[in-house]
Amino acid sequence: MKRLLSITTLALSAVLAACSGGGGSSIVTPPPTGGFSDSSLKGQYAFSISGVTANCSGGQTCGAYAAQTGSFIADGAGNIKSAMEDLVDLAVSPTAEEVTFASGSYSVQADGRGTLTLQDSAGNKVTFAMYLQSSGQGFLVETDGLFAASGSFNLQTTADFLANSFNGNYVFDFSGVTLAGSSTNVISIIGYIAANGSGLITGGVSDTNDSNNGPSGASTIAQTNYTLDPVNGTTFGRGTLQFASGYTFAFYIVDATRIKFIEEDSFGGSSGDGVLQSGAIPTTTAGFTGSFAYLVGGSSTLGPDASVARFTVSGPGTIGMISYDENNDGKPLHISQGTNISDATYAIDTTNAGSGRGTLTFSDSTSGLTLQYVFYLASPTSGVIQETTSGYVEDGTLLAQTGSPFTAAGVAGNYVFNWSGVDVSSTGVSPGVENFVGQYALASSATNNISGVADGTILGTRGIAPYPNIGTQGTLTINSGGINNNAYQIVAGSPLSTTYNFQAYIVDANTVLVVSADTGRVLAGFVSQQSQ
Repeated sequence: MKRLLSITTLALSAVLAACSGGGGSSIVTPPPTGGFSDSSLKGQYAFSISGVTANCSGGQTCGAYAAQTGSFIADGAGNIKSAMEDLVDLAVSPTAEEVTFASGSYSVQADGRGTLTLQDSAGNKVTFAMYLQSSGQGFLVETDGLFAASGSFNLQTTADFLANSFNGNYVFDFSGVTLAGSSTNVISIIGYIAANGSGLITGGVSDTNDSNNGPSGASTIAQTNYTLDPVNGTTFGRGTLQFASGYTFAFYIVDATRIKFIEEDSFGGSSGDGVLQSGAIPTTTAGFTGSFAYLVGGSSTLGPDASVARFTVSGPGTIGMISYDENNDGKPLHISQGTNISDATYAIDTTNAGSGRGTLTFSDSTSGLTLQYVFYLASPTSGVIQETTSGYVEDGTLLAQTGSPFTAAGVAGNYVFNWSGVDVSSTGVSPGVENFVGQYALASSATNNISGVADGTILGTRGIAPYPNIGTQGTLTINSGGINNNAYQIVAGSPLSTTYNFQAYIVDANTVLVVSADTGRVLAGFVSQQSQ
């Protein structure tokens, strides 16, 4: 089954450039402008990327799940002092490999675009294109041809490299694949775990959805253990965690409020972040209020799928003002609130009181869809969400929508982005994977208001094709108020020469969620305004 692995590692094929329509072959990459430099990347950073392996030789399974989670130390002058990662490559083995890097280098241009290289003691290198959203975080795409993968990095607080920093309720979203059953299938696990700061996971609640068994419903997490790595814990923030029924994860502490996880057992492969719950988490349906947007990706019985939507809580248990865009197996669909929408309801779980768990559902008579979700709130304004509609396995992010109405002048600025996806017309042994990160300036004009640059890779049946330094142009067209689907087009220059059309949902002045509106491809991603 072709599938989207996660929102930041969706998949696509090398035939994309040939079948996706014309692009801007003569687009020139604009000169880098902004306030970034090598000194912007200084300190210790935890990173996580996931995607698929590019190696199809030697009996390996081309397109198998792969993920890397680790930590690197940048000196602010272009040098990586040391680094390590946990690597999972299911084409080779379900068990993980710990990799240490003795050195490396990086460079950062004024617009936040840069490169990152990690080198082990034998001279082997792992290379990335990176784009800084700020000095504290950014996006990565691997460019060395080993994996078709992308993800993010965050500045670590080294003073929190302690077991007692892992203390409180952490809402998590793990996505990847499961090896249970007759074939490899996509899996999503969301929920929260309670850590006591002394080596115990005292409990929690989770919802699992996989294409073997379907949604599990709320499941209690039994008491388990975690420990800081005695060798690499104080240096890189690394530890290990036993999680529910024999699952094992390695983790890297970003700080006391965020931890990155990667699965390392025989059940499959998954990864994701855990975020400390904070604020007044709603305990009743009446306590959940406001307008929200969400983005999920994964698979349906038809193929790869991604959707983006927004809704407003219009009364206890009732939701309204729904706008929904989906791309299912390369077929775009738009749904708007009207006489066709019914049974639009939500609830906060009182059986698992204080967990932040809730459900929402709505039906559309025009498409015949009844969409169902479960979510966990990390705060009153953010959380994780899993689709539980029959035949769907996907998950992603739920965020409060604030600051509307949105205008071109109000959202103008410099942005970085990460999108990935699947080409459903791809044939052959490879599922085909595309990962792109980039940066652009968004002007306040109504048309031709995007100008920037992108780097990425496309994996097809003949391996990875790199696409460095691609000039981009385009337009973000904001509809009335901007709260629903906005037209978003990116035209990529030579040699990619591709035009991408998206539906864009503005969360706030800093964040945009996007899903492709093109027939024959499934793409999704995040756009974040730069803060430097």
